[in-house]
Amino acid sequence: MGLDLIIFIAAIFFGAFLYWRESRNNGLYRFFNKIFNAKALQMKPTDKKGFVYQQTFLVRLIFIGFLFLIGIVITRFFIPIDIVTISIFASMIVGTLAGTYLANFVFKSGEVIDKKSDSLEDMVHDTIEKGKDFIEDLKTKDTEEIEAEKEAHEKPKEGKKSARERLKDKGLL
Repeated sequence: MGLDLIIFIAAIFFGAFLYWRESRNNGLYRFFNKIFNAKALQMKPTDKKGFVYQQTFLVRLIFIGFLFLIGIVITRFFIPIDIVTISIFASMIVGTLAGTYLANFVFKSGEVIDKKSDSLEDMVHDTIEKGKDFIEDLKTKDTEEIEAEKEAHEKPKEGKKSARERLKDKGLL
């Protein structure tokens, strides 16, 4: 269980590294694209697509599965000891896929923050100003309410008779 967890975490980092590397340069994908496709079907020079970068889930799963399958075959060829098991293989694939999506999230959020940094700064400043205004309103309302209560207690109620006087007026006392 401990080895699976370590391999899973390492695979997440590997997936993030793989995604980052392909977002910078997709030369290997371009090379295979030139070999396998006719001239009319080849990638445009501005296309950034790679094995995992800007690919759908199923295509990423296939490419990552083949990458680790080739790695396991080579490892088994050089080291005949049964080191690699099915659970480790599955941990590596799932961890790498999770790492690619995690890296995608980080890159996209970084782009959005860079793009909207000025408006975010303005929004935060406006929110702080609104908060200050709200606190000032609360303070003034509190002081007005306290003053109103003091005035109500200090002023004797003019024109109102006590209960005893009302009973006397009715002739009940």
